[in-house]
Amino acid sequence: MPFTAIPTTLPDVLILEPKVFTDDRGFFFESFNARDFERATGLRREFVQDNHSRSVRGVLRGLHYQVEHPQGKLVRVIRGEIFDVAVDLRRDSPTFGKWAGTTLSAENRRQLWIPEGFAHGFVVTNELADVLYKATEYWYPGDERSLLWNDPLIGIEWPGEGSPQLAPKDALAKRLDHAELY
Repeated sequence: MPFTAIPTTLPDVLILEPKVFTDDRGFFFESFNARDFERATGLRREFVQDNHSRSVRGVLRGLHYQVEHPQGKLVRVIRGEIFDVAVDLRRDSPTFGKWAGTTLSAENRRQLWIPEGFAHGFVVTNELADVLYKATEYWYPGDERSLLWNDPLIGIEWPGEGSPQLAPKDALAKRLDHAELY
């Protein structure tokens, strides 16, 4: 199998570790294969959009989600390193309001599967990071919401010191107890 699914503290959020073939010329791995994604995760998903962001150290993007058109996301880093986070926003879930996070980097080549119904965000932990992610739903600007990155009700343990650099919409994000949820 081209990759292994590793559970996180949230049963629906998975780390995917690829099988990498290396030799003196470099390396090769399959970053996505629909059949093997289904075999490893038990999920069949159609990805409709690919996104690429570049950010510098200390930039925090998120925690983003869409209320009417929830997106599942498969996230990976092709340059640099991030601490990637998912927060369960499904009110009926036993893990509602809980979070899982992991380091994704160009070096470890891991990916994070974040299902529909979760908020997603990351902070860049080195000088520069290029992040690619596949989404199961299109982006609808009017449907997007931001959950407060440092909400004490959630208690995410972000790496680094000081306040991160935020987009204006993320600086105005809502706490979990005031957010629109699923």
